[in-house]
Amino acid sequence: MELRAYIVRRLLLLIPVMFGVSLLIFGVVQLFSPLQRATLYIKDPKQLAHLGEVVDKYGLNDPFWQQYGTWLSQLFHGNLGWCKIVAAPVGEAILKFLPTTVELAIFATPLIILGGIFLGSKAAANKDKVIDHASRVGAIIGWSLPTFWLGLMLLMIFYGYFSGLFPPGRLSTDVSLLVNSDAFHQYTHIHTIDAILNGNFRVLVDALRHLVLPVVTLTVVNLAFIMRLMRSSMLESLGKGYVLTARAKGLDEKTVINKHARRNALIPVLTVSGYLFAAIISGVVITETIFNFRGVGWLAWQSAVQLDIPTVLGFALFTATVFVLANLVVDLLYARIDPRVRLGGRAK
Repeated sequence: MELRAYIVRRLLLLIPVMFGVSLLIFGVVQLFSPLQRATLYIKDPKQLAHLGEVVDKYGLNDPFWQQYGTWLSQLFHGNLGWCKIVAAPVGEAILKFLPTTVELAIFATPLIILGGIFLGSKAAANKDKVIDHASRVGAIIGWSLPTFWLGLMLLMIFYGYFSGLFPPGRLSTDVSLLVNSDAFHQYTHIHTIDAILNGNFRVLVDALRHLVLPVVTLTVVNLAFIMRLMRSSMLESLGKGYVLTARAKGLDEKTVINKHARRNALIPVLTVSGYLFAAIISGVVITETIFNFRGVGWLAWQSAVQLDIPTVLGFALFTATVFVLANLVVDLLYARIDPRVRLGGRAK
């Protein structure tokens, strides 16, 4: 009952949070001229030749609150403007590129989180031993590597030197033609999942080959931070009284670490993992650009370079929504793991 009430409170808090986010984003847009802001209300590219009429129609010279109300009304009707990059409404453009980024997140996030938790736990359990020192050195190296440099090095080695072993892009040309033909049904537009659903091993292997380098790049760069955080949190947990008591009772070290120490050590890691997943879903601009993995991040980069205001605004709203929902999920998981969260810090 307490957990249900906590969930309801968190859901109700989403309303003022999203209102504040939308107000902030729209406030930034006011830095542009009315003619530039008129592109936010265009549903057809033909209207680009009549921006003055759009300014008058939507009152873009009116006071801020009136403009904000008009924009919210359009937003609730699904009108985010016209994306000139893909010649489609902004909402459709984001949905078109979202499966690419989701596919990247599906493969990279578990490797980052589970790998970081495993290595961090091992390092803490073997403090000041060889495995601890090796993991710390590896973490420092991984965290220090610039994403663009690592991505380019991987491309140079595995695409250049090894003659296209792991190519950039999402699919090879011949496989892409197959995927876009009537012989292949795209259920989710996530190629690996659709390949399994279609029972097509050729598409699955090709999609996995193209995923290797971007996934490795994201994993190497981000796993280091999760590992260091897990190590610090585990060391703190291993020094707690309940762990000492468990050891005094004669429990074996494996049980002490896995059952008693690790669960409590996961709480700070959980927060970072939630935001990490949200960051990947929101688009990893550098990784997607280097490997020509055209997802939401690539779309955001293109829209910024070409000053496509509606798409930039749509991306900002999308990113804000993803992070707000990620924060909600993390809070709910907190309440599940630690009852003191939903009890306002009071232990039962």
